[in-house]
Amino acid sequence: MNAPSRDISETPFDRSMFASLKVRDYLFLWIGMLGSAFAMNMQMVAQGWLVYEMTSSAMDLTYVTLAFMLPQVIFSPIGGVLADRIKKKPVIGWSPFANGVATLLMAYVVLSGNVTFSDFILVGLFNGTIMALSIPARTALIPEIVGEKLMFNAMAFNTASWNLSRILGPALAGFMIAVFAAGDTSSAFGVGLVYLVLSVLYFISAVTVLLISNEGIPSHNTDKSPLKDLLDGLQYVVGSPVVGGLILISIFPFLFGLSINTFLPAFNRDVLFGGPDDLGLLMTAMGVGAIVGSLVLAKLSNIRHKGYWVLGTNALWGAAVAAVAITENFTYAVAAISVVGFSSAINMSMNRSLVQLRVQQNMRGRVMSIDMMSHGLMPLGIVPIGYIVDHVSIQAGLVTSGLILVFITLIAGLLMPQIRAIDTGYENLDKQP
Repeated sequence: MNAPSRDISETPFDRSMFASLKVRDYLFLWIGMLGSAFAMNMQMVAQGWLVYEMTSSAMDLTYVTLAFMLPQVIFSPIGGVLADRIKKKPVIGWSPFANGVATLLMAYVVLSGNVTFSDFILVGLFNGTIMALSIPARTALIPEIVGEKLMFNAMAFNTASWNLSRILGPALAGFMIAVFAAGDTSSAFGVGLVYLVLSVLYFISAVTVLLISNEGIPSHNTDKSPLKDLLDGLQYVVGSPVVGGLILISIFPFLFGLSINTFLPAFNRDVLFGGPDDLGLLMTAMGVGAIVGSLVLAKLSNIRHKGYWVLGTNALWGAAVAAVAITENFTYAVAAISVVGFSSAINMSMNRSLVQLRVQQNMRGRVMSIDMMSHGLMPLGIVPIGYIVDHVSIQAGLVTSGLILVFITLIAGLLMPQIRAIDTGYENLDKQP
């Protein structure tokens, strides 16, 4: 039987905006996430620009995204089992180091002038695999460090580390490419320098993990096989209408809301007629909206009716993608894409926090890996949208993507009363499905 619903407002705790960052271990974990997030966002601009200049194909941009996302489907379950069976700190520390080595090698290939499209595919596969193996451990460690009462605040800053990098990372990458290309937009020199910066950021992220005292020792002691552990995690998710429902709802924007990220280089060049610096500004605008959304959630982590907030921000995300698509004015595009960032930040932080609060501690790694694995299904939405982009227009593809997200979110909201019923998120803390 579920425990009685408890009002979190009855229990005193730090309600300040930066409460979770006052926890030493979380501060170092957050700095490490910020470094890796900067690297990933700068890489999106650099590889997106050079790949499109090399191929002029929206489908090739899709394939690069596919190379990064597919390993999440394949290897995330392994990462989840590892997170629940071994210490989390070593997994979190070695992953940015490995990415740093890979990006350093990629910088050499690009600067040598011998880079090919297949190089981007290979690096995407490697980075995606490392991410799939490490993110479940990193995410599952957060509630162990900050405690459940600071979960919404911590997850808001977890998302903010990614979104803050959107403000400066893409702009830095875009300006580096523009300045060092000396007017030659097909030049790979600026992209190579960006990859050098990426490797440094990854190495910094690895070093910060050494400063974390919490080893993330697993509470899951079992003689079961890893496969049985994974199946138990799947059964847990399927058996919970709340956890399973939240993960299902989170898949929708990964299928159709993130299309704007994949096709933004093409939209910038072919619709807005912008250069690499303009592309950086567009992604920065998305980051500005996202960081505002993260800070709003960090301050208002005890807001009521969170189920409706998850559904509402899902729909707003889709509407904003469609709004970006129908404009050919750079200023309007900046405004609309900032709404994409704002709604996505609140949505992802709140959804993941609710999932974390609902599951048992010894299941968190596996549940978060299933959540991450489901997000690896992103290409199932990106590929058909990429087809529309190539055969109709970029604007038609993005409008279609945004409207589908709005429609399926409304349908899900009608069919999932358990999601609509979520209030503070702290009710039924016994963690039973």
